[in-house]
Amino acid sequence: MIHNHPHPGEILKETVFGPLNVSVTEAADRLAMTRVALSRVLNGKAGISPDLAVRLERAGVSTARFWINLQANYDLWRAMQRKQPRVRALQETADAA
Repeated sequence: MIHNHPHPGEILKETVFGPLNVSVTEAADRLAMTRVALSRVLNGKAGISPDLAVRLERAGVSTARFWINLQANYDLWRAMQRKQPRVRALQETADAA
């Protein structure tokens, strides 16, 4: 079963910026980043970087680890949706030797 996993930027937009009624421009200014860079994250075009995660924590929006874990889980989910090449074990079993 495949679920549509939300991008961390969408979660940030809907659960933090929406309820606070803060604009992208104001949030970008408070987070010391460009409006374009923040907009890319909020629209799922860029991921939450470690630097942004630290800034969010310093701004009082959960912990940096929370945002990094959310991004890592999203990236892993995306990778699992793609067709992967055939791989073999790095260590052969004793039976195969």
